[in-house]
Amino acid sequence: MEQLNLVLSILVILILAFGLIYTYRLGTKQHTMRSEYDTEISEKVQDHPYILNPVFLTYAIAAVLVIAFIIYNAVATSW
Repeated sequence: MEQLNLVLSILVILILAFGLIYTYRLGTKQHTMRSEYDTEISEKVQDHPYILNPVFLTYAIAAVLVIAFIIYNAVATSW
């Protein structure tokens, strides 16, 4: 059962990494393809475009939760 947890944890981390990279590339692609219909972006968001992005915040929080869950299971499981 512990091997299954390890495999699933690695799978979750890989999915999170792929999603983060895909979202980053999609964001840079959208950044280069600005249209004339875009509205002005506030200066706070312009200063911190990645920190204030809810998608990146979601991935960061999910990664922290997954790592915390892995550490908790590693400590709680008796080998």
